[in-house]
Amino acid sequence: MPISPNQGSTGGGTLVTITGTNLSGTTAVKFGSKSATSVTNVSPTQVTAVSPSGTGTVGVTVTTPGGTSSPVPFFYVGAPFKSSLGTSSGPLAGGNSITINGTGLSTATSVSFGGVTATPTVVSDTQLTVTVPAGAAAGPVGVTVTTAGGSNNGLSYTYVGVPTVVSVAPSSGPTSGGTGVTITGTNLDTTDSVTFDGTAAPFSVVNATTLSVVTPPGAAGTVDVVVTNPAGSATAADAFTYVAPPSI
Repeated sequence: MPISPNQGSTGGGTLVTITGTNLSGTTAVKFGSKSATSVTNVSPTQVTAVSPSGTGTVGVTVTTPGGTSSPVPFFYVGAPFKSSLGTSSGPLAGGNSITINGTGLSTATSVSFGGVTATPTVVSDTQLTVTVPAGAAAGPVGVTVTTAGGSNNGLSYTYVGVPTVVSVAPSSGPTSGGTGVTITGTNLDTTDSVTFDGTAAPFSVVNATTLSVVTPPGAAGTVDVVVTNPAGSATAADAFTYVAPPSI
């Protein structure tokens, strides 16, 4: 007498299909010592029942006018607990793979990012990997994991738009570096790095449209300025000119 699914939430409410023979006239289905909250006779070979609350492993039995069946195991699964996301932000287009850490994750069937659902890969009871779906708009969304034991949320993932650079001012400075530069554009509040001709520059985020940057030393000439965030990079070609000091 197989049952499907053979596991469900400790809170109950799992619809279980029981198949076998001589099931007509079923009067009761029990999960351990507890009666199912609802029983439906589908056919002489099939009954459906809604599990009551419970814990651990219990035997499911069916009672008809002819007697009671032998028990078949049903496993109660607790709701998952998520402790952290391996990566908490990424491109608006999605497509990047992240890890989810926690407990009770071995029966995970879906992960929702702000209502958009993805199918995870179970690594272990404490870890999932999932490919992030595309987001509707830049910004934070809730992450919900659903398992046989129920759903749990509480973590946040931030969709990030690709940065753009509108201006670099001033546009020139000495080869020794140390020039304070303001970069304006869009999606700059999640900036990971700023480079001048490939050399990293110290920076601070003012807001989503402004960065404050100090130029590193560089060779005389015009160079590209590149701003990078988790969604990608923006290149301002020939945006800054290093000026050599005078010599006499």
